[in-house]
Amino acid sequence: MRTWQIGNVRITRLQEQEPVWNGTMILPDATPENVKQEGQWLNPFIDDKGLFKLSIHSLLVESEGRRILVDTCVGNDKNRPGFKDWSNLHLPFLEEFEKAGFARDSIDTVICTHLHLDHVGWNTTLENGHWVPTFPKARYLMGQREWDYWSKYDESPDFKLPIDDSVRPVIDARLAELVEPNLRISSEVWLEPTPGHTPGHISVRISSRGENAVITGDMMHHPIQVAHPDWVVGFDTDPKLAVETRRQFVQRYCDQPVEVLGTHFAGPTSGHIVRRNGGFRFEP
Repeated sequence: MRTWQIGNVRITRLQEQEPVWNGTMILPDATPENVKQEGQWLNPFIDDKGLFKLSIHSLLVESEGRRILVDTCVGNDKNRPGFKDWSNLHLPFLEEFEKAGFARDSIDTVICTHLHLDHVGWNTTLENGHWVPTFPKARYLMGQREWDYWSKYDESPDFKLPIDDSVRPVIDARLAELVEPNLRISSEVWLEPTPGHTPGHISVRISSRGENAVITGDMMHHPIQVAHPDWVVGFDTDPKLAVETRRQFVQRYCDQPVEVLGTHFAGPTSGHIVRRNGGFRFEP
């Protein structure tokens, strides 16, 4: 568990998994040769073999008396035939969540940056053979456009099953709100549209007492995309738009006093986008 203080806002990282993958599994351009060319700045985010260190975590944002959970990882007991490492898990995430001092019914808002399986899993838990909302007093916020796209998607069970077991039960329980991508949640926390990876993808902005942060979601998966925003992810629904969104993001936050928290960034997880040697880098 790691925490950040952004003015009056406290952000806590709640870890589910820390996988290590070949970079090309996510970014086809991240060959060993290309990764090696980046040099030492990338060391906190790769292992000694050049493999990508990644993280699957939730970020809990405490603002103005509210507890706002951003993304809910993979979850337990979920059948994921196309992702064997994520199928039918039995992880102590909820136990550790509560040990950290966060009771489930103390969460009043859950933000789904998008509706992929590794971001909605703990939306629900299996009880007596039924999927029920994990956070019974929370409002689950998801983009209207995101829901419109994935609720009709039936081309692959890898994307349909998470909707059926982790999203529809929340909607059926009338705990979901389908929102526009610029919704303000508190005076310190609001949503920011970052489409491309998925149609209704959102990031989360935080500003308090002159200090600022942004939670990326899957607008970028690894810090190497700060240097190479044109490197696309195989799961981007609109690769061209995703590249443009990343380029705009890097330009907007470069050399600014804004803490960037990557939803899949391992190790330090947070840092700043800076100009170096005619390009961009991510510095923890």
